[in-house]
Amino acid sequence: MTSFVAATLLPAGSEALLSVMVIEQRYSFFALIMAATLGNTLGGLVTFAMGHLARNVKKDLLPKQTAGIERVRKYGVICLLFSWLPIVGDLLCFAAGWLKLNVFWSSTLLLLGKLMRYGVVILLAQGVWG
Repeated sequence: MTSFVAATLLPAGSEALLSVMVIEQRYSFFALIMAATLGNTLGGLVTFAMGHLARNVKKDLLPKQTAGIERVRKYGVICLLFSWLPIVGDLLCFAAGWLKLNVFWSSTLLLLGKLMRYGVVILLAQGVWG
């Protein structure tokens, strides 16, 4: 749940909780990384959908020249590999939805970016405290 909320426009951090769960060793690393990745990916897709819906409801809601939209317009769905970045990631997801990028590729790259992020978090937590 924390990873889901962390991927939306709401402020939350999921890395600390994941690190504690790795240290406690009550769950397998695979289960932890899959749960965190899935939750965070779904949260990113909610933000993507918000961008898509916002554009449908009111096209002049956002200025057409925002940094997030320009970056996604320039580089395309590949930007979503960086959707895990704090603040910037939410803007990239929203911009991708706003620009109505392909949902399949957007979802795939969101998932890959989030998976890499949580893989690093687990490796660091295991290495530092394990």
